[in-house]
Order: sequence, then structure tokens, then C-alpha cells
Amino acid sequence: MKKLLLATALAAFGTGAVTGAMAQDVVRIGTEGAYEPYNYIDQATGKLTGYEIELGTELCKRAGLTCEFVQNAWDSIIPNLQSGNYDIIMAGMSITDERKQMIDFTENYIPPASSAYVGLTADANIGDGAVIAAQTGTIQAGYIAEQPGVTLLEYATPDETVAAVKNGEADAVFADKDYLAPIAGDSGGALVLLADEVQLGGGVGGGMRKSDTELRAKFDEAIKSMKADGTLNTMITKWFGPEAALF
Repeated sequence: MKKLLLATALAAFGTGAVTGAMAQDVVRIGTEGAYEPYNYIDQATGKLTGYEIELGTELCKRAGLTCEFVQNAWDSIIPNLQSGNYDIIMAGMSITDERKQMIDFTENYIPPASSAYVGLTADANIGDGAVIAAQTGTIQAGYIAEQPGVTLLEYATPDETVAAVKNGEADAVFADKDYLAPIAGDSGGALVLLADEVQLGGGVGGGMRKSDTELRAKFDEAIKSMKADGTLNTMITKWFGPEAALF
């Protein structure tokens, strides 16, 4: 799960964010559209799809809200929430103490899960002297930056991090295991999911402006109802597979 760097988002904190989402006819959900299976573009239809798209649609239905999705690049996703371009972020965003200084979160809709490495071989170097690719502004990039003897290469998109390993720029890529496992599995052996896993963050939730307490309460109630009736676990299994962490 991802983590926007504090300095980037704080720069936009005082930009006069639009508040009062509940007063609007349509609740706008900001998503990246580039992080399968959380949210991505279906190549056949050109439309947004993925776990968070299906989940957001169901949450809005349960909350009695009319919603629409807004695609936004990851590196500006919190500033554009603060600016009022949408009302909630559903983009594989980890719930962290650092983020809570800037925004609030809904109930988590993905439990804490593993981050992992993918390399060209099972013995790819991820220790001293390694060069590791990660998407800029993510919780994984922050983790790698703190590892002694390891060089972090940051890229704007997750696709670029994987490409860096394929073309030899990086020894491995570090990201959500849920994102990397299917890529390695579909590579025909060209990429290997390493055994090393790291637990980061407090799960994934919807990011919201601190002022939108009424809207957050509606989403929280809808998420809790899906946890209670089992439909959230069913949806997680559908998109992430039978080995995914469940509530």
C-alpha cells in the first residue's frame, strides 16, 4: 500500500480546500487508475476497473450517495483532495500516522498486508549494495530509503519500477505483494517474487479532508456493514485471490 511523502502533501495543505462534500450532488472519488488490481484501466473498454472501483460503487450504493470516479496521478493525489478536485481518495493508500497529520481516513477496507520484492532471479540482491526501484512517494520508497547500503531508484509510475528491473537498472522492485505477485506469475519466469516480505502500514482506507466528518461517517458505516455481512472479504478474495489477508 502506498504512502505519500509528507513534504509533498504539506505544500498544498493551506491552499484553500473546498469543504462540505455532503452539500454536493455528486461525491467524487479520486483514484490513480494505474495500480492493478486496486484500480486500473481495462484495456478492452478504456474504463476504470479494479477492487476499489467495485468497492467504491458498492459503498456509495449502501450510503445512498451518487458518486463518480476522477483519475489523478499518484504524486498529486493528496494535494488535489485538499484543493477540492474530489472528496475521497480510493487509490491503494496506506493508513499511516504521517498521513493523519494532513487528512483523515475511513475504516480500513484492506487489512495490513505484505510488501515484497521482485527480481530477475530468486537470489537477486536486496541487501548491501543493492539498487531497488520503488514508486515515488510510496510507503515502500520510504522504507528502502532508510535501509543502509541500499540505493533507492524512484519512478513516477508502478510500471516504470518493474521496467527498471527488466532492463537492468535495478536489482529488484519493492511494492505491494498484491501488485507484484500477479506480474511475476504472468512473466513466464522472467521475473521472480522473492521470499522476503515486509509488513508496512495499517491497511488501506479512503483518504478524506478532516472537515468532511459527515461524509466520512457515511463511508465508515457502509464499510462496517460490508465487513459484518462478509461481502468485503468476498470482494477481496475476488480481486486478490484466496491467499489474501481478510477481515
